[in-house]
Amino acid sequence: MRKFATTTGLAAALSAPALPVLAQNPGDTVMNKGDAAWMMVSTLLVLMMILPGLALFYGGLVRSKNMLSVLMQCTLITAMVMAIWVIYGYSFAFGGATGPFWGGTAKLFLAGVTAESMAPTFTDGVVIPEYVFIAFQMTFAAITPALIVGAFAERIRFSALLVFTLLWVTCVYFPVAHMVWDGAGLIFQMGALDFAGGTVVHVNAGVAALAGAIMVGRRAGFGRDMMAPHSMTLTMVGAALLWVGWFGFNAGSNLEANGGAGLAMINTFTAPAGAILAWCAIEAALRGKASMLGAASGMIAGLVAVTPAAGTAGPVGAMALGAIASGVCYFFVSTVKSALGYDDSLDVFGIHGIGGIVGAIGTGIFTAPGLGGTGGGDYSMAGQTWIQIQAIAITIAWSGIGSVLLFGLADMVLGLRVSEETERQGLDLAEHGESAYHA
Repeated sequence: MRKFATTTGLAAALSAPALPVLAQNPGDTVMNKGDAAWMMVSTLLVLMMILPGLALFYGGLVRSKNMLSVLMQCTLITAMVMAIWVIYGYSFAFGGATGPFWGGTAKLFLAGVTAESMAPTFTDGVVIPEYVFIAFQMTFAAITPALIVGAFAERIRFSALLVFTLLWVTCVYFPVAHMVWDGAGLIFQMGALDFAGGTVVHVNAGVAALAGAIMVGRRAGFGRDMMAPHSMTLTMVGAALLWVGWFGFNAGSNLEANGGAGLAMINTFTAPAGAILAWCAIEAALRGKASMLGAASGMIAGLVAVTPAAGTAGPVGAMALGAIASGVCYFFVSTVKSALGYDDSLDVFGIHGIGGIVGAIGTGIFTAPGLGGTGGGDYSMAGQTWIQIQAIAITIAWSGIGSVLLFGLADMVLGLRVSEETERQGLDLAEHGESAYHA
């Protein structure tokens, strides 16, 4: 059973998809084939979020001369992180060690994992194949660094991006995943709630994206040249694939095909619905017209915001959370970014970072039973929200400091940025020798 903050502020939250000690000798445990099948489908849905969902979403937002480069970045990051995950990433995150920051080395190269080994779900005695859990978590590890590339799209050196990704997942993502989702992790032990990755994925990636956008620098011609998306059609297709895939992301994080997954599923409908309506209403009120780019941005903002709350907020609360996050993200994208002058090309920090922060804080609020959430009778909204804020602060500090150091190292070794001539030509031809489109 999940526990929540009491009036004393103490909690021991089971934040899916946390991994307690693996069942080496299952005994009287039962492997439910329906749960296993659902988790396999969820894993494929999350893969679809990256390829082709995120790749097309980002690709449509850049200029046509950089379309193929974004597709390549998403593809190679996915493949590389999957390889790293089975070599040492799974062990570093969920290797069974009791330290607060990493899981140890017991599972290097998936040592000891067989078709018979099982991972527990949230129901006592019910398990799923460990290989399925590994694959599911692997897709989370792959999509998180892929999200970052949107912040410095159209100007990053391909080789430097791959080196940064290898270092970042090792030093930032795996420790944060352990801290939040493993039973021994620091943030888990604090009692923070993160059902499907508000801090691990979105705040983590958003902060790294902001660091990257600043350190790589603004695009040549930024603020002067036309840099509008080259294909809102592809962006809409990508956003729609992300929304569908997000059901695996959120409902899959329940680890079982039951009512908890159903709650996460309906929240994954209602939160982006509220966010789309809010973003378009704000645009119509302030600009006179609602845009397709705004609708797609609101969709993603709502999905990001509900991710940590998908299994604990009620459907109406999720819709309100999506609408609130959409408004805050709109303000950051349209006002704060311009005021500060940084070039976050595809608004990764403004939507994923800010949306993740709003969602993580909102989880403490909308989990309250008085607002339709699943918190128990002794649930303390103030206590849980304070825990959420602390978890966000730790994630921001870990990702921010780590990302700055790792971007700096990649820049020192390879150089983060392509030449201005290459940037003007476009990364498709200059970095990959081919083009997304032929006349």
